Amino acid sequence: MRRVTSGVIAVLAVMMTAITAAAQPANAVEPTVSYKGYIAIAAGIGFAIAVFGGAIGQSRIGAAACEGAARNPGAAGRIQTMMILGLALIESLVLFALLVTFAVVARV
Repeated sequence: MRRVTSGVIAVLAVMMTAITAAAQPANAVEPTVSYKGYIAIAAGIGFAIAVFGGAIGQSRIGAAACEGAARNPGAAGRIQTMMILGLALIESLVLFALLVTFAVVARV
């Protein structure tokens, strides 16, 4: 049943695409090609990847710090200091990726 449903959805998607392609008037002039939208989408996807990587890194640092403090409570202060430094560096990389994204989109 699942294969039939996905097949029907695929056929409907192809049919709807054909409708929009055939809906252009006969005397339509070829538009100039613009890649500005694609560049903005690519910059947004790149920033999303940077944020995802930063979130994974920060979660791993937090987990490692909790594990280290649980194993050696006497060193919890030093571990916390190193954890905060690592979190700040990762966050600065994500903010740098945001600035690069804004620069790329602003240049378009």
